[in-house]
Amino acid sequence: MIELKNITFSYEGRNQGGLRDINLTVKDGECILLCGRSGCGKTTITRLVNGLIPRFYAGGLTGQVLVDGKDIADLTMYEIAKKVGSVFQNPRTQFFNTDSNSEIAFGLENQGMPTEKLRQRVETTAVDLEIQSLRNRSLHALSGGEKQKVAFASVYAMNPDIYLLDEPSSNLDMDAIQDLRKHLKFVKQQGKTILIAEHRLYYLMDVADRIVYMEQGQIAGIYTPEQFKAIKKDERERMGLRAVDLHEVHPQFTSPGVTEDKILKLQDVSLFYRKQAIVEHITLSAGMGEVIGVIGHNGAGKTTLSRTLCGLHNDTSGQFLWNKKPQDRKKRLHRSYMVMQDVNFELFADSVEAECSFGIRNPDKSLIEATMDGLGLLPYRNHHPNTLSGGQKQRVAVAVSMICGKELLVFDEPTSGLDFDSMEQVALLIQKLSAMGKVIFVVTHDYEFVCRTCSRVLHIDHGEQCDDLPLVPDNEENLKKLFSI
Repeated sequence: MIELKNITFSYEGRNQGGLRDINLTVKDGECILLCGRSGCGKTTITRLVNGLIPRFYAGGLTGQVLVDGKDIADLTMYEIAKKVGSVFQNPRTQFFNTDSNSEIAFGLENQGMPTEKLRQRVETTAVDLEIQSLRNRSLHALSGGEKQKVAFASVYAMNPDIYLLDEPSSNLDMDAIQDLRKHLKFVKQQGKTILIAEHRLYYLMDVADRIVYMEQGQIAGIYTPEQFKAIKKDERERMGLRAVDLHEVHPQFTSPGVTEDKILKLQDVSLFYRKQAIVEHITLSAGMGEVIGVIGHNGAGKTTLSRTLCGLHNDTSGQFLWNKKPQDRKKRLHRSYMVMQDVNFELFADSVEAECSFGIRNPDKSLIEATMDGLGLLPYRNHHPNTLSGGQKQRVAVAVSMICGKELLVFDEPTSGLDFDSMEQVALLIQKLSAMGKVIFVVTHDYEFVCRTCSRVLHIDHGEQCDDLPLVPDNEENLKKLFSI
């Protein structure tokens, strides 16, 4: 059993993400879904249960956190780790090794498990979670979704009583999300207790026993799945929550700036990594204002394509043309801007406001102000980017994409970790960029976001370009099939 008694916590040097007067009891074997806007305190609750607060996140804490009747404050991290396993939003932050086998085995090694038993446990983990294809792989060569699977496996291998998951679906494709759902049901059947902080809600409606909705650091409501699904769409969106049933989400068929003239062309483009073909024979044309969703399974080559479009990956063949003129790697670099899947790689300045003008000559201050305002970043203009939540960091990177004035924009999983409000803000921003005539590629697994932003969908899988689907009313059923809905 987990008990949070009269918990109040505030992060040192931060006004957001803390908790006030939290009282919550989680029974053994219960699955609790924590939901609410970015910064509402979901992740903070998980950090209290795994002991990271106050040991690694400083701040003012009052109240008690009890696990099986023992105060977390009285336990060592080693003792906590025996009971509690954590899967973080960004799996890279919890890796200690360079290959998948070693990472899955790492916790077991620290527990002193005998070698033969350890090997058997790693094998059993791979079979149970159906990730044999990820065995003996370099972590650096895995996609974001594949890394998330390895992170979950490393926790599963240790067989904890309590699983804590922070936005575990943020980098997963639709099939992998269903695998995650199956795995959560599997560990729940084993009697494990699960706390999961999540923005994507639809896949958990038949897994969660209770849904805890949070607002500004407080518990604003606790629902059964039936009560939660009964909340009307407008009210749910007002609460900052995303869809609970993707069958009720429909494409909006908005493409404000699309022109008939094709300014970008890819002619028989193939992508390679270490001399191995990843995707072959891509041929497409894009007009100004087009918003092209790039979809496919984890590891299909979507991110490699996005990096290639921006000149960040050069092991390619075929032709890139802009306005009928060949574009080598340098020209593509000059013309494009990419919002990376892991935004920590592109945040350099010491404040949000400084980040929005970093590396830009003669930045337009009024544009910076308007963009921060439009993305809800003004309250954090003087905050260091690394003190923001994952969703807020994503919005900062998106803001830079609008301010920098590039013609080709690529967004790699731009809604990773975003609540409904932030997802809608990013969708509106992309629509503005489309109206400005930008050519935009969006690498995503997010069906809700595709429905709000894209004019067509490029489907890449099994090493080839499978579909190029215009988003017109007649294609809605085909779109749902591509997303396995």
